[in-house]
Amino acid sequence: MLTDKQQKSWAEFLDCIQGLCSNAEFHNWIAPIQCLEETETKIVLEVPNIFVQEYLLENFKEQLLLFLPTTSDNKPSIEFTIKEPTQQPQKAASNFPLHPKEDTSFNQLYTFENFIEGPSNQFVKSAALGVAHRPGKSFNPLFIHGGVGLGKTHLLHGIGHYIHNTHKRKKSKCITTEAFINDLVFHLRNKSIDQMKNFYRSLDVLLVDDIQFLQNRLNFEEELCNTFESLINQNKQIVITSDKPPSQLKLSERMIARMEWGLVAHIGMPELETRIAITQHKAQQRGLQFSDDVIYFIADHSYDNVRQIEGAINRLCAYAHLMHVDITKAIAESVLKEMLQYHATQKVSVEGILKSVSLVFDVRIADLKGESRMKNIALARQVAMYLAKELINDSLTKIAMSFGGKTHSTLLHAAKKIEQELKTNLTLSRQIQMVKRNIQE
Repeated sequence: MLTDKQQKSWAEFLDCIQGLCSNAEFHNWIAPIQCLEETETKIVLEVPNIFVQEYLLENFKEQLLLFLPTTSDNKPSIEFTIKEPTQQPQKAASNFPLHPKEDTSFNQLYTFENFIEGPSNQFVKSAALGVAHRPGKSFNPLFIHGGVGLGKTHLLHGIGHYIHNTHKRKKSKCITTEAFINDLVFHLRNKSIDQMKNFYRSLDVLLVDDIQFLQNRLNFEEELCNTFESLINQNKQIVITSDKPPSQLKLSERMIARMEWGLVAHIGMPELETRIAITQHKAQQRGLQFSDDVIYFIADHSYDNVRQIEGAINRLCAYAHLMHVDITKAIAESVLKEMLQYHATQKVSVEGILKSVSLVFDVRIADLKGESRMKNIALARQVAMYLAKELINDSLTKIAMSFGGKTHSTLLHAAKKIEQELKTNLTLSRQIQMVKRNIQE
C-alpha cells in the first residue's frame, strides 16, 4: 500500500489537470488510470489500454515532468502496465449501451433554409445539397474546410436534417472527432470494440466534424480510416469538416488520400453583402428590428467569422432588454467598442501589401493609390485590393480608404474580379504567391 507521502505527486498531478480538461475528457481518459507504485525515481501506472497511455503522454507531458519523477534524459519516469480484462457474466456484458450516452441530435437552427448564401459559400452549399439529395452517389467523401465560425457545422447539420427528413430509411450519424475518440475508448474499456465497428460500418451516412483533432493520434486515426474505407466501398456517404484542407493536416498519407478522393470544398468569409443579410436574419431570429445603419455597422466590423455577428447581436439584445432602449448606431458603437477593438493588432498592413505588389508588378505605390486606368496599373491595384481584403482583419471601408480614398464597393469589385481571374490565369496566381511571400518575409 502506498503512503500518503508517496501518493502526493500523482494526486497533485490529478488536481492540476482536472482543471485543464473537460469532465468528459477526465472521466474517459484519466480516471481509469491507477497508480500502483511510486518512488522517488519511478512511478508505475496501470492503464486500461495502450490508447490511454498514448493520450496521457501526448497531452500532458509538461505536467508529468512537473509532478512526477524524471529520467536522466528529462522524460517522465513511468512504467505502464495494461490492466488485465476482468471476466464478466454474459448477461452483464450485453447491458452496456452500444455507444456512450450523448446528444447526437441535429441543431434545429442549422438547416439549409437558415443558411445565408453568398459568393464565398455558394459552391460549398451546392455541394452539400448535392450530397443530401443523392447520398453516396454525388461526392464521396465531401470534405468541407474553412476558418472558425464560417458555417461548416451548419452545413453538416443541414445535410443531416435533409437526409433524416427525405431519406427516412437511411441510417445516419453526426459526430465530432472528439466524440468518436471517446466512443472508441469507451468500447475498448468495455471489450466491445466489435460492436462499435459493426455500428459505424452499418451506417448509410457518417458526418464527422472537426477532423483536425485527429492529428497526432495514430491509433484512433487508423480506426477511423478503416471505417471510412468500409463505408466508401459500400457507396455509403461520408462528409467531413476541418479548419484546414487535407494536405495541411498532420495525418497519414493513407488518410489524406481517402479524404481527397471525393470533393474538397472551401468555405470562405462572407462578403459584406452576405454579412448584411446574415446580420438581418440573426436579428430577426432574436425578434429585433435594427435600423439599416446599425445592421451595416455590425456587418462591416464583423470581418472574422459569423459567430462574431451572433455575439454582437446577443450583446445588443441584452443591452436593449436591460436598459429598455432602442438600439441606435451610437449605442451599437459604444456597446460593441471593446468587442470590435479586440482585433486591432494585425501582422499585415495595406502599406506592406502595396510595397510588395509594387515590387512584383513593377509599378509605383503612388500609382496603386491613384486613378490611372492603364492596364498594368489597374491589374496591380486590383491585386493589392484583393490581398488586402483576404489578409487584413479590418472593415472594408477602412481598407478601401487606404487606397487613395476608394469606396468599399470598389474594393469588393476588384477582389471579385481577381477571384474570377485566378480560376484560369496561372501566371497571375504565381505573381500573387510571390507577393504573399514578399509580405511574409
